[in-house]
Amino acid sequence: MAAAGAPDGMEEPGMDTEAEAVVTEVPTRPLNCVEAEAAAGAGAAAEDSCDARGSLQPPAPAQPPGDPTAQASVSNGEDAGGGAERELVDLKIIWNKTKHDVKVPLDSTGSELKQKIHSITGLPPAMQKVMYKGLVPEDKTLREIKVTSGAKIMVVGSTINDVLAVNTPKDATQQDAKAEENKKEPLCRQKQHRRVLDKGKPEDVMPSVKGAQERLPTVPLSGMYNKSGGKVRLTFKLEQDQLWIGTKERTEKLPMASIKNVVSEPIEGHEDYHMMAFQLGPTEASYYWVYWVPTQYVDAIKDTVLGKWQYF
Repeated sequence: MAAAGAPDGMEEPGMDTEAEAVVTEVPTRPLNCVEAEAAAGAGAAAEDSCDARGSLQPPAPAQPPGDPTAQASVSNGEDAGGGAERELVDLKIIWNKTKHDVKVPLDSTGSELKQKIHSITGLPPAMQKVMYKGLVPEDKTLREIKVTSGAKIMVVGSTINDVLAVNTPKDATQQDAKAEENKKEPLCRQKQHRRVLDKGKPEDVMPSVKGAQERLPTVPLSGMYNKSGGKVRLTFKLEQDQLWIGTKERTEKLPMASIKNVVSEPIEGHEDYHMMAFQLGPTEASYYWVYWVPTQYVDAIKDTVLGKWQYF
């Protein structure tokens, strides 16, 4: 009947309300619950199933920034990077006429520096003499001995292979030569040296320490005599690899590589001082003699000038 229905083009009054009810009744739940409800049909059992499933919680979120574990991780990262923040210093390691540019922590000890040199040159730490204004102490840091960036570190010593390469005939020849020298009259008794030594010990000569071995001082060795009896001083310019022999008249600047040999002998009656000669040419006539060298510096002078271990 026409009266029972709605006019054409008009919706029945209950349709909107029913649609809204459907939208309102659909709960906000995961898609699988809707699918489960549709599969099971409208009923209490389906709703119970959806409610049960809807009670499932999503995975726990990542730990917040304030979580102790996360903070520990960050802290560990900072600690691990702490070593990289150690203050470094640029050094030039000079050994066997070769220069090596390296960076080392300023708080490294002399012993640690020797290990670094060993990794670069293959020279065992026990056979190294490391010099920066004298011998570098193994128990002090580079900061404590005031090493600055760009400093030149002199290293003397021979590798195991160098030592093993010394052949027996050469050793025998050297031993024969030393035996022949021992037969000669002591140097300090020879006339050419006696006229200088007879002047006596200079009043301003540097103090000696008998039976001791010390690194070179940071100041020139002074107060000594040369062959003519004039005052002479020795200055070791490690940064330039030079020995400066100074007199009142002039200063000779000698590359250490040009010095062929260094010989010395204790002064009879004053064994805490030596007479020492630097060989500047091929013969003994080229020896430059220096008298009253404090005995504690003799080995350091030989090692520094010759740049290798000497076996006497």
